[in-house]
Parts: sequence; C-alpha cells; structure tokens
Amino acid sequence: MEDKKKRFKGLTEIERSIIKTYRKPLWGKFVKALNEFNLIEDGDKIAVAISGGKDSLIMAKLFQEIYKHGNRNFELEFIAMDPGYTKEVREVLESDCEYLNIPLKVFDSNVFEVANHLSGDNPCYMCARMRRGFLYSKAEELGCNKLSLGHHFDDVIETTLLNVLCSANYKTMLPKLKSDNFENMEIIRPLYFINEEDIIRFTKFTGLEPLDCACTVSAGKTSSKRKDIKELIKSLEDDYHNVRISIFRSAQNVDLDGVLEWKDEMGETHSFLSKFEKEEI
Repeated sequence: MEDKKKRFKGLTEIERSIIKTYRKPLWGKFVKALNEFNLIEDGDKIAVAISGGKDSLIMAKLFQEIYKHGNRNFELEFIAMDPGYTKEVREVLESDCEYLNIPLKVFDSNVFEVANHLSGDNPCYMCARMRRGFLYSKAEELGCNKLSLGHHFDDVIETTLLNVLCSANYKTMLPKLKSDNFENMEIIRPLYFINEEDIIRFTKFTGLEPLDCACTVSAGKTSSKRKDIKELIKSLEDDYHNVRISIFRSAQNVDLDGVLEWKDEMGETHSFLSKFEKEEI
C-alpha cells in the first residue's frame, strides 16, 4: 500500500484542487446543481452512496468541501454496499476512502449472487434495482431523508437517448425525485452538470485508481447499450456542433403542441387529437 500511495497526490493538495484547479468544471457545476435544483435544504441528512468508482469518490469529496465551506445546516453519511466483491476489490474500496478521509460505512449483501440466480442471462438490471433498494434501506436506517447518487452530465444525456432509441419514450434522468417505495426519501444527483471527462481528468490528477463495476457475475455475458450510446454521441460531435448540450436542453424545451401523445402527472395519456378537435369546434 505504501508503494501505491507514492503515486497519490497529498490529501491537502487534492482537496485544495477541487476549489482551485478544478473550480470551474467540478466545484462550480456542483454548486450550480445544488442551488438550481435546491438539492440540499436545512435539516437534511444525506446518505452519499459510494461505489468506489471515480464518480462517487469525487461526489464524496465535493460534499465534504461544501460542508466545510457552505452555510447549510445538514448532515452527511457516506455509505457503500458490498454486493459480493472479491477481497481485493473490497480492500481497494476501503483503502481509497481511507486515504481520501471519507468516513465510509460498508454494508455486506449478496446482491451479485441473488441477481445471477434470478436473472442469470442478464443480471445487470436486476442487480441495479437490488442495489438501489439496499441503499435506500440503509439510508433510512441511518435516519437520512436523501440518497445522493453519482450520475453525471454524460449519464443524463445517454439516458435520454437510450429511452428514445431503445424504449420508445422521451424521458430524461432528473436531478431529484421522490422514492416510490420509501416514504419521505428523495434521490438527488448533484453531479448533474459535471462532464465525465472532467471527472476523469481529476481522477488522473489524484493518482487514484477507482473501481469500475467490479462485478463478479456479468463479465462477458452482456453487451452494453449505454456504451453504444456513448460512442454514438461521440461520433455525432464531429458533425453536429454542441450536440451534447442540444440533447440535454431538449428535455428543457419540450413543446407539448408538437408531440403526438403525453402523460400528465396522474399517468393519464393525452393525444394531440383532443386539442386539434377542440380547435376545429
């Protein structure tokens, strides 16, 4: 571990860089999301979900910085679920958080095993649902009212296109939403405006080697539609100026007069024909 740490930037340097070197791409966009979407309110107790990946680690450090420098009255819990990691992967998760001074609470589960049993051919969807439910449950046990996830700007636009191309609907990833199954619990996504490439740049600067999926079940079994969408967006950038911004803003500029059907907040479907017929009368 000591040899590995020689590659790392010092903790003080890492923390200072968040609000200095990476102030515009990371800190500024984090604060913008908090303010624009009112993600933190006085009295909140927020469970920050740590997977050990690059996104959740920077999210944890950003929360620590806003806690130190902000004026909000809130509490933080840093939680991680071990879904069945190997011993080596578990050690990387814990050592990275220890080095970054993230007071992590790790909870064991058998999510990998159960997801593989229930859906062996394609366990990823089941795994994601179970992991989310587990994190909700632990956040609730700790008295938290919000669960923070590390989805960034690229996740948002990729989800939008995935829904259009693969699910035949127009729906994006929201910066916050209420849980359907856990009363008084919300999901928040404070990395909403942050580009993945800037997270990668910061991670390389620190010298850390975060976890990837680290799944012991699905390797070699599934193809990634999200990876395909990521590559599609990258290819479009050569011919369409600001295509990533355009995809993002399309969810802010929906014109209901220009769509065939839409659902209201009660789930009722409305057709353009109903308005068209009213105008004829």
